Amino acid sequence: MTVAQVLAVLVFATMFIMIVLDKIERHYVTMACGVLTIGLVFGAAMRSMEAIKETLNVSSIFTKDFWIVSGTAEESSSGINWATIIFIAGMMVMVEGMANAGFFRWLCMRLAKLVNYKPVPLFITFMIMAAVLSMFIDSITVILFLAAVTVELAKLLKIDPVPMILAEIFCANLGGSATMCGDPPNIIIGTGLGYSFEDFLTNTGVIAGICLVIIIVYFYIVYKKDLVQKEGEKVDVASLPNPKEAITNMKDFVISCIIFACAVVMLITHAKTGLTVAFIGIFIAIITLLTSGKKSIAILKKVDYKTIFFFIGLFMVVGGLEQTGILEVIAAFIGKISGGNLKLMVAIIIWLSATASAFVDNIPFAATMLPVIKSLAATAGVDLETLAWALSMGTDIGGSATPIGASANVVGTSVAAKNGYHITWGKYCKSAAPATIIVVTISMLFIFFRYC
Repeated sequence: MTVAQVLAVLVFATMFIMIVLDKIERHYVTMACGVLTIGLVFGAAMRSMEAIKETLNVSSIFTKDFWIVSGTAEESSSGINWATIIFIAGMMVMVEGMANAGFFRWLCMRLAKLVNYKPVPLFITFMIMAAVLSMFIDSITVILFLAAVTVELAKLLKIDPVPMILAEIFCANLGGSATMCGDPPNIIIGTGLGYSFEDFLTNTGVIAGICLVIIIVYFYIVYKKDLVQKEGEKVDVASLPNPKEAITNMKDFVISCIIFACAVVMLITHAKTGLTVAFIGIFIAIITLLTSGKKSIAILKKVDYKTIFFFIGLFMVVGGLEQTGILEVIAAFIGKISGGNLKLMVAIIIWLSATASAFVDNIPFAATMLPVIKSLAATAGVDLETLAWALSMGTDIGGSATPIGASANVVGTSVAAKNGYHITWGKYCKSAAPATIIVVTISMLFIFFRYC
């Protein structure tokens, strides 16, 4: 290994360990490691200004194809994926606008009322809602509001909210795997390979749909005894809160619903219209801020800038591995182990991704593995799409296995703890780990039969 390769690996390993230890906020970790990559790897070791330019990738923002492309979407350049950054920031702005209008709380209360607040139908409805919402909105936001409302309803209905929260977390992660905008790893894969919303929906979306049906049955069997109201404790449905009370401002509520509908339509049709996800993200953000009036400043303040900087630093560090050729070495190693067998490659990628994502953040893992599968497809002569779907399902679902595997898990268990319901590792993994194994296995077999 060259000096540059050794330094790139050391910086990356340091970043990963620091993220896992969680002693320093992760955006500080990735940005610091990103700066080290630029200074030590590209500057001191490689002395390559070209490597710095390619990794920072700022020039791509000022090209026409970054915003609008004709025909099939093109693969993005290496380095910082600015399309991912801009799209996530735009969706964050939209979600904050919807939250301020009371959209999420209203939706939860409305669906609860439709099933007449019965525990089992409510359990199934909230699982489906978690999956569907997470197809379009970040799963962290979905679980943040859904878990809070679940605790409130559980107290009113005198049932244990923990089974519902655990099932909602899993379904949110599963729903996120169905679309390009549902989960950050998918955004990275989609923008990095030029895949559209439709591409994900017709591939990982089909897998997620099949798995959702099976998982609903699984969680019902596991938790049906816990969804029974205590004997002798009747609930007066008439005394429960009216969904309309959740709406803070009707005008803002209607506007937020229209903006959300526009975002969904633009994402579904972007492959045909030529509008990139970067364009959609910035457009939705601007419309949200313009229609919010004086509240726009408050919305901008609530945007999670830490996550934005986390992504920027992450892409810089991964750029170091890419520019020094480390990722090509990893791809060659996987290719050698598999002997060019596509099924074995899929099995390695999906289980490696799932296992790693159960214990470490799936975002840096997806960002690291993306150029690996690109190199693997080029050298082994296998279909890149097949490897992409395996990577997507592995990283998206693997994180569901443990309380720390995905951000939605941490948020959901934290909301439960704040309300007096402590979820231990044992309690979480008892139902989530088997569910993860079931979904990853089904995903692998589906990819075998459909693509291999």
